[in-house]
Amino acid sequence: MDTSRRPQQAPAPYRGSLPHGPAGPAHPPPALEDDGGRAAVECGHERGHVLDSLFHGQGYATAASRRIFCDRCRLRRWLEVEAALTASQEQLGMVPPGTAARVARACEPGRIDVASLAPEFRRTGHSLVPLLRGLEAVCEAGSGEVVHLGATTQDIQDTAQSLEMRDVLDEADRELATMTARLVALAGMHRDTMMVGRTHGQPALPITFGLKVASWLDELMRHGERLGQLRERALVAQLHGGVGTMAGFQGRGQELLADFAARLGLGVPVVGWHVARDRVAEFGTTLALVAATLGRIAEEVRVLSRAEVGELSEGWEHGRVGSSTMPHKRNPERSEQVVLLARLARSAAALGVESMVQEHERDARGLRMEWVAVADVSHYTLAALAILNEVLAGLRVHRERMAANAASVAEFLCTEALMLALGETIGKQSAHTLVYEVSQRAQSDGRPLRACVRECQEITSRLSAAALDDLLDPSRYVGEAGALTDRAVERARVRPARAEEGVPS
Repeated sequence: MDTSRRPQQAPAPYRGSLPHGPAGPAHPPPALEDDGGRAAVECGHERGHVLDSLFHGQGYATAASRRIFCDRCRLRRWLEVEAALTASQEQLGMVPPGTAARVARACEPGRIDVASLAPEFRRTGHSLVPLLRGLEAVCEAGSGEVVHLGATTQDIQDTAQSLEMRDVLDEADRELATMTARLVALAGMHRDTMMVGRTHGQPALPITFGLKVASWLDELMRHGERLGQLRERALVAQLHGGVGTMAGFQGRGQELLADFAARLGLGVPVVGWHVARDRVAEFGTTLALVAATLGRIAEEVRVLSRAEVGELSEGWEHGRVGSSTMPHKRNPERSEQVVLLARLARSAAALGVESMVQEHERDARGLRMEWVAVADVSHYTLAALAILNEVLAGLRVHRERMAANAASVAEFLCTEALMLALGETIGKQSAHTLVYEVSQRAQSDGRPLRACVRECQEITSRLSAAALDDLLDPSRYVGEAGALTDRAVERARVRPARAEEGVPS
């Protein structure tokens, strides 16, 4: 019997490899369309991007990023921008009184059947004209005739994109504020928790976990500053007409632009930026920088959670599945997801830089590249922020393992301390040569460094046994780690934050 078309019962949610909280996906993709609770038999093939995937989508976008770049919401935003333009033109006497109110009513949600416009978008091949025609059709008293007066499509869409970018920055600020609060608490909690400092992946000198967290915190604080500076440069309106001359605005273009920008809460550019795309490129590269830092933090969590290191681990909830064949697995998959999102953000940002090279006064090639780049870098960065916040909220710090790992290589963590102490009597370079020979012999022979040091008369004749014990104790050689951690924490506390919830205890 052919069962290929028999409706199947929907399976229970698989709480496996994707980042999510205890109650299922934190940032679910669009729901599966069904018929009376049954899985859909026919597929319309509407979803072809990883963001839309039922099983991968929650790892690549957030509810906020989906809202910002939702197609229908974007069309509504274009209408909002058109309404603001008409209001500014009425304010300046460029359109008849009462026009703005009628256009604003026509722009209200539900007045235009957006779904019915889809064939027109395909037929005309134009990204705005069908919407303008739909708006004109529902405007009262012929007010639709003056909609979009003097403006060009890119004026509307660039301005709307600036509003989208503002929403992204608002969301990034909220996530960063939450992350900052968590890192402040984590750094303070582990101010003096000693661990192995590593260079080239190998034990180097003792540090504290608090100082490591302070490094993350300090870098994120600089990103907060960059995002604030970016707002001033990038979030500007566009209203300059077909080739940037404002020729269609009755000689009042600059006055109109100022009022239009103020209504939307955007800045006023000096000249048009139809082909000057540095602002958008900076937006993408700045988000990619943020994502890269998130990737650095997540990679540290991933590496330090390896069984042979065991100093950190992601939080785990019963029901999470790490493998379909190995039931014991607790994989750091949220951290891994942040790392790959950082890579994707960098690739998307590169498209934004590429779009800066444009011809003459308008060039759709770069603009259409931005339609991909801006949304993608935003989705990936906001997802990385949200997922890393989940990681930090449940992060487990294994102090005893940090101490044990430091103890296992304790003496080799202190070769600099030994060298500097000897250098006081024989000079730093001579001391380096001496400690180098002793420490390399100890490693080659597989012997404790302390034993080899005690056999070296050049060392024991200058340093007492008690002094050597102190010098070879890594807990005595963390330098100013505590004070440096305090500085980073204090700076973060002084800077205003928009969110303080979810601080680890």
